[in-house]
Amino acid sequence: MEDYKPEYSVILPTYNESENLPFILWLLDKSFEGTKYTYEAIIVDDGSPDGTQDVCKELQEIYNESGKDKIVLRPRPKKMGLGTAYIHGLKFVRGNFVVLMDADMSHHPKFLPQMIKKQKEGNFDVVTGTRYVDGGGVHGWNLQRKLTSRTANFLADFMLSLGVSDLTGSFRLYKREVFEQLITKNESKGYVFQMEMIFRAKQMGCSVGEVPITFVDRQFGASKMGFDEITSYLAGLVSFFFQAD
Repeated sequence: MEDYKPEYSVILPTYNESENLPFILWLLDKSFEGTKYTYEAIIVDDGSPDGTQDVCKELQEIYNESGKDKIVLRPRPKKMGLGTAYIHGLKFVRGNFVVLMDADMSHHPKFLPQMIKKQKEGNFDVVTGTRYVDGGGVHGWNLQRKLTSRTANFLADFMLSLGVSDLTGSFRLYKREVFEQLITKNESKGYVFQMEMIFRAKQMGCSVGEVPITFVDRQFGASKMGFDEITSYLAGLVSFFFQAD
């Protein structure tokens, strides 16, 4: 299995995703099956008590065949934050491109071929999925959550003027070397991580492309977004405003 060299490394942070993991990995495999590209999925599980790691090991027996270790489990002992999960996953990346997405079925892997195509057309450093351009959207959210997300993106766009329509989205494709550089500059550990990654990318002069996606609220499990994440986001936004050129 050591000879398997995937082109795309998908980092999937998980916490209590035992029900969602089989579905997202099946969809991911099917999405790449229709392309000429190879992939790996790096599961960074933060000590889920619901058996997520056991489910992952069972799925490895299904997908890691014919000398291809496509599903890689790299757990951590406890819940340590989203940003640090990506940093941990990066240590094991073998591909030339890094994909960040949620494991809770909110991000459908069917958009990945479009994101790959977009990246190659413009040689973009970053391609981000966006809910807020024509063709994009959100399903399953109540009005309050939609307004919260819209307001968060409006404030970020107004204060930072980054020219990216969805700064809070977490479905992204990076050139590996760009991701490695951005990670070293990123100081955030929670959901503000996503906004800071685009902020730092623009500071570095990186090119950012956008692909419309449809975000679907999780089918199983509970959302991990809470009051602490919202206040952290606002604090991060103010901090970036004063750091902006």
